[in-house]
Amino acid sequence: MDLQFNRHRRLRKSPNMRALIRENFLRTEDLIYPIFVAEGEGIKREIPSMPGIFNLSLDHLEEEMNEVVSLGIKSVLLFGIPKEKDACGQQAYHDHGIVQEATRFIKAKFPEIIIIADTCLCEYTDHGHCGLIENGEVLNDASLELLVQTAVSQAKAGADIIAPSNMMDGFTAAIRAGLDEAGFEDIPVMSYAVKYASAFYGPFRDAADSTPQFGDRKAYQMDPANRMEAMREAESDLMEGADFLIVKPGMPYLDIVRDVKNNINLPIVIYNVSGEYSMVKAAAQNGWIDEQRIVMEMLTGMKRAGSDLIITYHAKDAARWIKEQGKTADH
Repeated sequence: MDLQFNRHRRLRKSPNMRALIRENFLRTEDLIYPIFVAEGEGIKREIPSMPGIFNLSLDHLEEEMNEVVSLGIKSVLLFGIPKEKDACGQQAYHDHGIVQEATRFIKAKFPEIIIIADTCLCEYTDHGHCGLIENGEVLNDASLELLVQTAVSQAKAGADIIAPSNMMDGFTAAIRAGLDEAGFEDIPVMSYAVKYASAFYGPFRDAADSTPQFGDRKAYQMDPANRMEAMREAESDLMEGADFLIVKPGMPYLDIVRDVKNNINLPIVIYNVSGEYSMVKAAAQNGWIDEQRIVMEMLTGMKRAGSDLIITYHAKDAARWIKEQGKTADH
């Protein structure tokens, strides 16, 4: 038979051959682990819609951080759960707010860990929106002032990276200017540059008690149908001084990650959000999927799409599996 075809299977015939030509790798250093720190004492409350993830008070935080460090995870993202909320979200920018106190606590005991502070108001406002409200509308420019105060207070507490997630226009420019004016020129900004108005945030809102009390966030977060708009957002944040760009959520937006990676020469971060995590956990608990294989395939796909770093609630599990794979490879 005179057939002409390529024999691609030659490069798949054994584990070592497949490893030899592997194009993308997931490392523990690529993982950022989100932690919910709650104001109060004796709090270790599992989030019902996020199995294995907890709201933790400071007296339980050391145990969590010991595990994080032992697994080789280098960076954490802090979200705060205050005791009291108000219309202005004052606990977000209070010098002794829960994220500020958690930052000081971690830095004192684990100085090598990179602390990324989520900079938003929604966890701290009684209305659940990411800015100030007037006549039922979220104010853009007035909210920027409070976001700058939040970022500066987080930097003063010792945060290594400021991560504004509010999607107000100009938030990166305002925070960069505010940090510089306060003497924090060396603190980078990890901007949630491309953040969609997604249904995948549901479990997070349970964790942070941040569901909007009226309306929704579609007037400031992006329409999931839009692709080109993502590049406009990313390019704005590049010009405004961002040092990293986040695309959020993860799995449904891998095309956006690739677009941003192809066009902007900054570290690209993908946020594998709560709804994505919870779907995997629910299916695994029902015995429907192989959790380890599914998670590692998802995270590797995010690297393949162009992300340099991955914010994920799977970080601790993934770090364990990466370590196990390394031991197997060594033998």
